[in-house]
Amino acid sequence: MTSDAVPGSREPFDPTDVTWTPVSSRLVGARLTVTAIVLGPVLALLVVMAVVVGEPWVWVFPALVALLVGWIVWLVPRQVRAMAYAERADDLLVRRGIMFRSLVVVPYGRMQYVDVNAGPLARKFGIASVQLHTASPATSASIDGLPPHEAARLRDRMASRGEARLAGL
Repeated sequence: MTSDAVPGSREPFDPTDVTWTPVSSRLVGARLTVTAIVLGPVLALLVVMAVVVGEPWVWVFPALVALLVGWIVWLVPRQVRAMAYAERADDLLVRRGIMFRSLVVVPYGRMQYVDVNAGPLARKFGIASVQLHTASPATSASIDGLPPHEAARLRDRMASRGEARLAGL
């Protein structure tokens, strides 16, 4: 341990006094479905184009899209496993990322309002997103892939904690 390490913390992205709550694994299916909707027709079109043209070099384009799809299929589950949040006495922590990690700390007293969103695809997968809006746009955070009941519970809890902290000012 170095002399500038924070006591009680192994590293900046994993404080020891925090219990992380992971997001739903159903977020993986939702994100892969979006990938299939966007890249599936592109891949099909490129394969048809390669068959029609008949030149071997044209198959490079569908192969590149197929590699991209494979990379996304490998990456998305890892990204979702890296997403979590934690409620503490005075703030909410939201972490995400594998290679480029991010930890957002949102103080309850700075929250202005909390949104819960679920589009048609998210509803089909049984997930929702919670968006926290604060006085500073730089400290706003979102938590994707929550079960709807957990998103509603978190929304209500964050709103009441924010009101309590704001009333104390």
